Amino acid sequence: MPDSAVTRSMPPAADDLAIVRGMVAGDRDAFETMMRRHNRRLYRLARGILRNDAEAEDALQEAYLSAYKSIGQFRGDAALFTWLSRLVLNECFGRLRRETRRQNVIPLVEPGTHVDLELMNAHDPDSPDKAVARAELRAMLERKLDALPDVFRVVFMLRSVEEMSVEETAQCLDIPEATVRSRHFRAKSMLRESLARDVDLVERDLFEFGGAQCDQVVIRVLSRLADDVPPHNSG
Repeated sequence: MPDSAVTRSMPPAADDLAIVRGMVAGDRDAFETMMRRHNRRLYRLARGILRNDAEAEDALQEAYLSAYKSIGQFRGDAALFTWLSRLVLNECFGRLRRETRRQNVIPLVEPGTHVDLELMNAHDPDSPDKAVARAELRAMLERKLDALPDVFRVVFMLRSVEEMSVEETAQCLDIPEATVRSRHFRAKSMLRESLARDVDLVERDLFEFGGAQCDQVVIRVLSRLADDVPPHNSG
């Protein structure tokens, strides 16, 4: 379902604290609302870490199940999205560690592709050719981002793609704010070496996630909850 349709289906006053209260009380409608509200951003985060669509969806589902089971531990000292992001990151990093043990190394392959940046300026911003060129550049940026070392890629995803603050990013990764700033600067510099000034045009369009993908993740998680996780007691 389109993002706009999802938004219309959500109660206007269903802020994060109300959602948390509902989840603690065992309200699975509140849980579904939480997933649909944060699906796109959390998927993009997982996809940016794992560099694989199917792995990212699996990691997101596991993180949601973990959130359902541990929602009582949410204290509200950070935003709900920050708390969920940490669960997603923990799941993703665990997968990377297991893959590293299997292969002894996580390959970082530099894609041997090229995009003609002059094409970006050959037409007016609203022309079909311009839209195609930007789509190509976005795909190129995604591939370049996949090739960044993990420590830089995750900071770039949180800061540039998800637009988290330095403080929120530091909380998610449990690193100093100065480290967040230096890694983010380095990540952008590395990307700009390949994409120059046009990188800023497409940062926030990375790893689109919506429609059928959104519904599939929600349906699979709710199905697993029905099979594996007993409902909370509201008393």
